[in-house]
Amino acid sequence: MEHTAAHQNAVVAVFTRHQDAEEAVRKLASGGFDMTHYSIVGQGFHSEEKVVGFYNMGDRIKFWGKNGAFWGGLWSLFFGGIFLTIPMVGPVMVLGHLAAMVVAAVEGAILFGGLSALGAALFSIGIPKDSVIEYEQAVKTDGFLVVGHGSADEMARSKAILQASNPTRVDVHENVKAQVSDAGAAAQKADQVMPAL
Repeated sequence: MEHTAAHQNAVVAVFTRHQDAEEAVRKLASGGFDMTHYSIVGQGFHSEEKVVGFYNMGDRIKFWGKNGAFWGGLWSLFFGGIFLTIPMVGPVMVLGHLAAMVVAAVEGAILFGGLSALGAALFSIGIPKDSVIEYEQAVKTDGFLVVGHGSADEMARSKAILQASNPTRVDVHENVKAQVSDAGAAAQKADQVMPAL
């Protein structure tokens, strides 16, 4: 199934505290931004925790674990999400549009250039590899990413909101793809951009 891969800008904010990431997401949602263009990524749990999981009842979801209330509180703001353990990164929760791209990378075994499935998803939409590696490291060390895509104006407004919520960094990447049609398209982009290893 083909989707239009319009070129847009992307904004990526890195947060060290889940409270700041949550504040940023809620400000975006209350500011009228289309939340189907946003994602949040972070560690789902830590190995020392005894009980980890989630369940849904209708449109509500309940998470257990260190950040359970955080993820449960944000679930309704995003269209879908996934929880999986990604080699090189660990157990990761992805809410929003990026979740489908991570699934496509996992299902298509699209791991290239030393990037994880999360990194492959970010790279496949046009975020530079150097930045992707830094974002993966931020998630691996308990950081949170808020990722959005849209017009240059919308991403400039998003960046201003994100900067007001105490991120460690906020980057705007120009001319990225809004979405990937499937794992094959991500693999094709990877073949075009990344040299064979």
